[in-house]
Amino acid sequence: MNATTDSTPARSARPTEGNLSLLKRVYQEAQPHRRRIVAIFAVSLLGTPLALLSPVALKIAVDSVIGTEPLPSFVSLVVPASLESSSFRLLIVAAALQVVVVLLMQVQGQGLYLLQLYTGERLTLGFRARLLEHAQRLSFSFHDGRGTADSIYRIQNDAPAVQWIAVYSVIRFVSSLITLVTMLFVILRINWQLGVVALTVSPFLFLSARGFSVRMRSRYRETKQIETSALKVVQEVLTSFRVVKAFGREDAETERFVDQSRAGMRARLGLAISESAFRVLINLVTASGTALVLFIGIQNVQSGALTLGGLLIVLSYLGQLYGPLSSISQQAVSLQNHLAGAQRAFELIDEIPSVKERPHARRIRRAQGRLDVKHVSFSYGGGDPVLHDVSFEARRGARIGIAGPTGAGKTTLVSLITRFYDPSAGRIALDGIDLRQYKLADLRRQFGVVLQEPVLFSTSIADNIAYARPSAGFEEVKAAAEAAEAHDFVMQLPDGYGTVVGERGMRLSGGERQRISLARAFLKDAPILILDEPTSSVDVGTESAIMVALERLIKGRTTLMIAHRKSTLEGCDTLIEIEAGRSRIVSSSDPAQPGTRTKAAAHDDAR
Repeated sequence: MNATTDSTPARSARPTEGNLSLLKRVYQEAQPHRRRIVAIFAVSLLGTPLALLSPVALKIAVDSVIGTEPLPSFVSLVVPASLESSSFRLLIVAAALQVVVVLLMQVQGQGLYLLQLYTGERLTLGFRARLLEHAQRLSFSFHDGRGTADSIYRIQNDAPAVQWIAVYSVIRFVSSLITLVTMLFVILRINWQLGVVALTVSPFLFLSARGFSVRMRSRYRETKQIETSALKVVQEVLTSFRVVKAFGREDAETERFVDQSRAGMRARLGLAISESAFRVLINLVTASGTALVLFIGIQNVQSGALTLGGLLIVLSYLGQLYGPLSSISQQAVSLQNHLAGAQRAFELIDEIPSVKERPHARRIRRAQGRLDVKHVSFSYGGGDPVLHDVSFEARRGARIGIAGPTGAGKTTLVSLITRFYDPSAGRIALDGIDLRQYKLADLRRQFGVVLQEPVLFSTSIADNIAYARPSAGFEEVKAAAEAAEAHDFVMQLPDGYGTVVGERGMRLSGGERQRISLARAFLKDAPILILDEPTSSVDVGTESAIMVALERLIKGRTTLMIAHRKSTLEGCDTLIEIEAGRSRIVSSSDPAQPGTRTKAAAHDDAR
């Protein structure tokens, strides 16, 4: 059981959520980085004046070195008059200007790249962390229904969309728009007829981009969903590879992965073809505009209305005019890809936890350990009830045995007691106070859990034991291991407590993993203990060692022991049997239990 999973899926972001709504959410997410984003925008704007300067050297060389035209007025202000008297010196000025402009463009470009990279990665890291934190608060039923691979894809592949929107796409769109307006203004100043001609292509670009982008969002979402299916296959195979190998299903699983991936590949190819066709259309439209300007410009040069250098600088600016215009059109389309990813990521965040902490919830340091379960019923997602009117009491330090077949509702009952879910009806109280009154973190610290299949992490043995209480020192970890009968085998390992146990602890035997899990429970020192058949999957010798440790662990704690068979729960103060979601007290030495039948009465019935 994972104490960080506490909710069921409730709602998702609307599939038709508009661009402006999503952009607003992205920039709310980017608020902590707003200063760096403003700096990125400012640096990107420096590209506009540099772009304006880049063709000036060519104009000087053609009109003032080869020809006899005077220098442009803004150049004359900074060039000494002595340099203007010689064509050779003007050629040196043109060459030097070209080198300086290129150098400044490189500095601006590299500075922009590094600033975007740093800001974007920081933004993505923070967003991924928030997604993971929220995903851990969602319930077992959410992840069972959606699949962990879906959440993994959204955290790893969809989360970077906020980076591309906030740091790249929108800033690039705005800076391209400013460059476009600036270049258009300059071209109109040089020759207004050519400026008007150049603008004739803009309506075609705008209409094409708008019509194309409207259709793309849904296609991007569908493709991401297909790719998630392929990731699910990988996740299932690698987490169940022992079963795959045991049944010789490697080739079949590879084929299943290839089939899913092939569908994703076809979807991506379809998107690439559509995007390529759109780029071809954009380039053809801009090429037509350039050809028209060239045609009219040559006529103006021949008539003397425009110099050759003037035509060259117009054509150069035209390229820088159509560059932003083309970029704006393509950004409008590619933005749909990032918006689709951002929407999927926000859908995960929008899942509302069903188990919520109340405002001003009660703090609890250490519970006495008295549990009261009163007329509790529960169903998953409004379906058929899993538990029906379950009632029992556990006094402080009592041992409660819970028996029943698989699927009877035993684990569901324990999940309600640890408040992974809230009852559909009835009440569960700890020390006389409803569980819903407590702070969740404080409540979870009151329970120590030992599962049938122990869960270890791919870290050292010491870290796995200290998972229960990260602030514990080594001596405390060692004492917990000794109490769990684990110290001796740990010291026989090459690195002792520093031994890395591998993924899910697979470098250790089942009995060794269970004793590490017991040591973790000892270190937590919780007043209430939940044992979910901790010895059912180990051999007789290991079971004996674990039972010795369990007796030591149980002493003085309220204990809930879960088993399939009643015979394994001998010695419990109260034995409860659950079948088809209904409970009955089979035997109890506690007269306070509702519906109590004493052990002696149960024995007489058996005779």
